[in-house]
Amino acid sequence: MSNHADDNPWIRRFHHTADSRLTLVCFPHAGGAASFFYPVSDALQSTLQVVALQYPGRQDRRHERPLTTIAELADESFTALRPLMDRPLAFFGHSMGATLAFEVAVRMKRELAGAPVTLFASSRRAPSRHRVETVHQRDDEGIVAELKNLSGTDSRLMGDEELLRMILPAIRSDYTAAETYRYHPGPTLDCPIVALVSDSDPKVTVDEARSWADHTTGGFELHQFSGGHFYLAQHQRAVINLISDQLLSLAL
Repeated sequence: MSNHADDNPWIRRFHHTADSRLTLVCFPHAGGAASFFYPVSDALQSTLQVVALQYPGRQDRRHERPLTTIAELADESFTALRPLMDRPLAFFGHSMGATLAFEVAVRMKRELAGAPVTLFASSRRAPSRHRVETVHQRDDEGIVAELKNLSGTDSRLMGDEELLRMILPAIRSDYTAAETYRYHPGPTLDCPIVALVSDSDPKVTVDEARSWADHTTGGFELHQFSGGHFYLAQHQRAVINLISDQLLSLAL
């Protein structure tokens, strides 16, 4: 059962783990929603508290104006998560969510002299590795073609034009935020960064993922998987185990 953590519209908690001292915060991909991370919460509920961010413009927030810059998303996410920062947090971001998780971590460093205990960056190039991408400038059909190419949207949803029209503004806003993002050098993180990347992702190369090492002094790991941009669906157990192995000692 999903509920708002402290009635905050940005935060979803699917399970309660009262005795965990560590919270894993999950940041969805462009066009994604908090429910994408329900399986992660379900699998880890016995050891970790898991929450997921719900961006404006989707699911129960679909009537709110979507945000169109990473800076806005990061500022609002940081504010929403601030009450949780009195206890240890780890961040897991997929695709655009990885960039957003990084920018929230930078705000933690700048505002609180703090950091997540680990930043997991999945299917996303390092902030300093820029690509020219223009999906957000395409017409609706062009955006749908991109979604199909990445296989990130449920095929049943792709066939429902009414539902698709409902979520396209949020998807376009997310792509605008992700594609217009430019890294501005700031505080270097001091937490471990764990990059996860597949061997055939059109959105990020292994080399681009390896550059996450440049953004921290706290240690770096790179884990490769088979599959495409949404390799998570094929390797859910392996990813869950990786998260658990990294965080279990910190959660007890």
